[in-house]
Amino acid sequence: MAIRVLASDVVSKIAAGEGIERPSSVVKELVENALDAGATEISVEAQGGGVELIRVSDNGVGIPSSEVELAFQRHATSKIGQLDDLERISSLGFRGEALPSIASVAEVEVSTQAVSDTAGSQVQWKEGHVVRREARARSRGTTVTVRRLFRFFPARLKFLKSPGTENSHVAAVLSQYAMAFPGVKFGLVLDGRVSLRTTGSGVLREAVGEVYGLEAAGAMLEMEKQGSPVDVSGLISPPSLTRSSRSYLSFFVNSRWVRSPLLARATEEAYRGLLMEGRHPIVVINLLLPAGELDVNIHPAKARVKFGHEQGIFSSVRKSIEETLARTPIARPGAASFSPASGQWQSPRMIMDSEPVFAVAQLPAMELPLLRLVGQIARTYIIAEGPDGLYLIDQHAAHERILYDRVMAQWSQREVEVQGLLQPITVELSPREEETLKAGIELLEAFGFVIEPFGNRSYLVRAVPALMAGANVIEAVGMLLDELAVREGPGSREEKIALSLACHGSVRAGQQMGNDEMRELIKQLEQTTQPRSCPHGRATMIHLSSRQLEKEFGRTN
Repeated sequence: MAIRVLASDVVSKIAAGEGIERPSSVVKELVENALDAGATEISVEAQGGGVELIRVSDNGVGIPSSEVELAFQRHATSKIGQLDDLERISSLGFRGEALPSIASVAEVEVSTQAVSDTAGSQVQWKEGHVVRREARARSRGTTVTVRRLFRFFPARLKFLKSPGTENSHVAAVLSQYAMAFPGVKFGLVLDGRVSLRTTGSGVLREAVGEVYGLEAAGAMLEMEKQGSPVDVSGLISPPSLTRSSRSYLSFFVNSRWVRSPLLARATEEAYRGLLMEGRHPIVVINLLLPAGELDVNIHPAKARVKFGHEQGIFSSVRKSIEETLARTPIARPGAASFSPASGQWQSPRMIMDSEPVFAVAQLPAMELPLLRLVGQIARTYIIAEGPDGLYLIDQHAAHERILYDRVMAQWSQREVEVQGLLQPITVELSPREEETLKAGIELLEAFGFVIEPFGNRSYLVRAVPALMAGANVIEAVGMLLDELAVREGPGSREEKIALSLACHGSVRAGQQMGNDEMRELIKQLEQTTQPRSCPHGRATMIHLSSRQLEKEFGRTN
């Protein structure tokens, strides 16, 4: 085919395909425009998953009558004026492609009135062209109505999910901005049903309560840290309040909602060892930093940003979360409440669960009381008595915590204890495993491994970390290489190695232990940094208080 310049309608649809992925993308663009216009009230209506209808109304400054049609020309924007402005963007929208992109794939109607106009205007577009324009009185602000989305872009229409699924994406967008701008009153109606309504009071906890519920919002912990290179604020959940997916991680940069793997990793690092595997926290975090310190022009849908000092941002967010978790008593869900009478959130009541018989012991950085050994049950759990009741200790999880802390301390001081093998053990590696070993051999040596080549993809293991004495070395090496091969996921490579070593070196469930062994394990557990959880985040023990025992035996009134 000969080289040619694409027709303007084809170019418009390509631009629409980049920025308008689904109905929620339209909602996001229009809501951001409303916020940039200074709106304090924004209402969104959607029908048929947003394909049949999307209507976004606001009370912002409005669009002057002489500029309404100009706003729908490609690269027309009020957000930037020259090249230097791209380095200090403070608005949510700026690319000048959203409105023309929407108009190229749907029927669009705009009703608006600016402060400077004596009358409002109403303009309708079809297939990207104005088909009707008239003056019409209305209050200050703008209403954009989008009908029959993707009618002129059937290739995108066929990839949409069910109306219910698309509605959920629309609700997610509005929920995020309701938390990013708690001072703005938001309303969402889906297929005639009110889905979300916020008061715009400016109280973040109240906005989070509208999104996630009052019980969850009341249990969350307030976080605020000012410093270089970023100010960090928001609400984070205690370890007792978790969800099964990462979709509850909300990050805002200068109030812009972003999807950031960097911030997600920082959050997971901060919660490491406090949550069970497969569980994730709820966080609503806003970062405030100079506009020149980040690039918001790297994604067509403005969903991602690039930080100028990524490592500093990572450290600030992680430390802010860690410090909040460390200094704040953990309240059970519902410990804080919102009083309709006073219109204020009541201070959290830091109380412990009293109703459940068994309470999982999760209070970070809290020391264990002195425990007296009672015995072992099912060759898996150690029974101990404390001044406040009975403790059941998972011997494997507890030993994992002990060994993990020990090996990390030894590694940090470069004093890992090494156990030489009387007979070297031969391991056969796959090509992928061999490449992983070559790339990580120095790190493995730092942890006490001595591994030498022995023919084609065969290696001799001559020494291992002392805590692995008696473990299945072939299995352990295989799992270590698997961990090193996976670059994604939380935790540094050093932490992954330490975790794997602790798992293989610890006493197993079902293993009989003598009284002296159990006493020593309890003593060592009391000296660890987080005695109540293993490195995987599982509880090392459950606690049955004296009061609960009395209640179960009917000794209380």
